[in-house]
Amino acid sequence: MKIAIVGCGAIGGYVGATLALAGEAVTVLARGATLAAVRERGITLHINGRTHTARNLTATSDYASAGAQDLVILCVKAHQLGGIVSQVPQLLGPDTAVVTMQNGIPYWYFQHHGGALAGTIVRSVDPEGIISRQIPAERVLGCVVYPAAELLAPGEVKHVEGDRFPIGELDGSHSERARRISQCFTRAGFKAPVLDDIRAEIWLKLWGNLTFNPISALTRSTLAEICQFLPTRELAAAMMREAQSVAEKLGIKFRVPLERRIAGAEKVGHHKTSMLQDVEAGRAPELEALLGSVAELGRLTHTATPHIDTVYALTNLLAHSVTEARHSARR
Repeated sequence: MKIAIVGCGAIGGYVGATLALAGEAVTVLARGATLAAVRERGITLHINGRTHTARNLTATSDYASAGAQDLVILCVKAHQLGGIVSQVPQLLGPDTAVVTMQNGIPYWYFQHHGGALAGTIVRSVDPEGIISRQIPAERVLGCVVYPAAELLAPGEVKHVEGDRFPIGELDGSHSERARRISQCFTRAGFKAPVLDDIRAEIWLKLWGNLTFNPISALTRSTLAEICQFLPTRELAAAMMREAQSVAEKLGIKFRVPLERRIAGAEKVGHHKTSMLQDVEAGRAPELEALLGSVAELGRLTHTATPHIDTVYALTNLLAHSVTEARHSARR
């Protein structure tokens, strides 16, 4: 398949390198030092004690020159989508599918949803509805990113654990394009089942992300440390119970009990969450998709989320401080 990877951070680099090594025609859309590194050396992937370098790919910042693709995989963080979305249509041909690999509640959440909130725009992640207009829901398949990876340097990624990328049509159908994408991912070595309810899987992943990511960023702690320290474990559980109440009002059923979800995070060990990695690197954390959106959905469903609201306020201040520090360093 002709595949464009938009964004070459930890997950984009992992996915792009793996698909290229499997023989797919991969084009990476990147900028700055990452673009220069990938052009010069390809993408280096450290996985399972081995190092592989994918050189059989194209790297560019010019969406128009990349042209129409069979598949576009959006690997930028949710808060970065607005900055690149106007260029994405240049990658779209008549039958191009778009797979979204953002954490948290996606901009398309209420598209093809049904019920009283059908068509509602999630303002915390798409304030003006621009993303929804530029990338119509008819193009989109949802995806949940379970692997953990770290960006060691521009164009160099360390795989930590996991290989699951379940996908799903927004209306729950099992389409031919979903089957093709699943097969493409499977050939590369990923586990990519086509799900009947991608939103339920999004909530299952988000259940941990909306708790452990901000707690880790605020405390500079790993997953194991958060889970093994009783006060933060209890805080995580309280936030998860609030999120579950919101989700269940939207018709979501959780297939994993709360304590098992926490135990799964603890099992990952002393891994720094992506939000902690961002804060330590001086990058703005992925805040609205993980926390702001759940608080927004709480308001839409008339569900109280006091613990989520408190952690959101604290993490928002942290994000503001990181941004201010970055701007000061540039002056």
